[in-house]
Amino acid sequence: MPTQNQMIVLASRPKGEVTPQNFRLQDATLPDLADGEVLIKNHFLSLDPYMRGRMDESKSYVPPQPLDKVMEGGTAGEVVASKHPGFSAGDKVIGRLGWQLFAISNGTGLTKVDTTQVPLSAYLGCVGMPGVTAWYGLNQIIAPKAGETVVVSAASGAVGSVVGQLAKAKGCRVVGVAGGPDKCRAVVDEYGFDACIDYKAGNLAADLKAATPDGIDGYFENTGGEILDLVLARMNAFGRIAVCGLIASYDGQSIPVNNIRAILISRLTMRGFIISEHPQFWPQALQELGAAVAGGKLRYRETVAQGLASAPEAFMGLLKGRNFGKQLVKLV
Repeated sequence: MPTQNQMIVLASRPKGEVTPQNFRLQDATLPDLADGEVLIKNHFLSLDPYMRGRMDESKSYVPPQPLDKVMEGGTAGEVVASKHPGFSAGDKVIGRLGWQLFAISNGTGLTKVDTTQVPLSAYLGCVGMPGVTAWYGLNQIIAPKAGETVVVSAASGAVGSVVGQLAKAKGCRVVGVAGGPDKCRAVVDEYGFDACIDYKAGNLAADLKAATPDGIDGYFENTGGEILDLVLARMNAFGRIAVCGLIASYDGQSIPVNNIRAILISRLTMRGFIISEHPQFWPQALQELGAAVAGGKLRYRETVAQGLASAPEAFMGLLKGRNFGKQLVKLV
């Protein structure tokens, strides 16, 4: 059984943008396995935008990431030793074991997964938390009808790409917003959106108007900032907005919103949500998403950094939109 571990801890809290100095790579000795415990070798780490908010001490929906402790986050790996009746060596599992090579768990929050039809890494993306986030925000908040127009920001990302594909399956006109021509091309050609607006092209307002001639009925918000402001002005009466993330402000930037009156004028519903607070929807969502991936009906991309030491740089790239699809770190 392995005796040595490596981990990345939060060394300091960012002041503005995240820097490499906010993290520290350190070694640790693995304790002996006790009865009721399992040793997991992590194969993949999940990097997600919400982690940036947890690095601060400000009030949020969860406690801050503790200093000098393993960076918390989703993982996918394999049981290498077990003294737990529910797990055996060789089981593939997902959990929240953090940025480290190995982890010991008592089984709480650990889920066995079947990798015969769905790749292990996908359980951290479209058949995991990001996928369920997309499923819930679209179905339970936007609740689109066939023929309606749905706009999705960060459309090439792990969440946005799933939102758009699910909305298309419901018969909607789906317009994505993404950064750069390559991402926009994939959003249309690979994910099947009707149109994609490149927010880096400098014509956001005009392009959004051209892509949504009948206005916007539903908006899945991942970014905030100028995109949100312009979408508000084009929302139809009784439109619905699901607020999943506001990544444009995660490094301390302000979010100017000049069209806030549209919420009243157009009688909009605008609702933020945290997917971990809705466990009753996870089984249905995961079953549908898993079946769609296994059947080739749900497409996805991954950006994979290699090795534990690459996690901080990959995370900073994620906050800058350098990833395409789900950002992962491969450990083995």
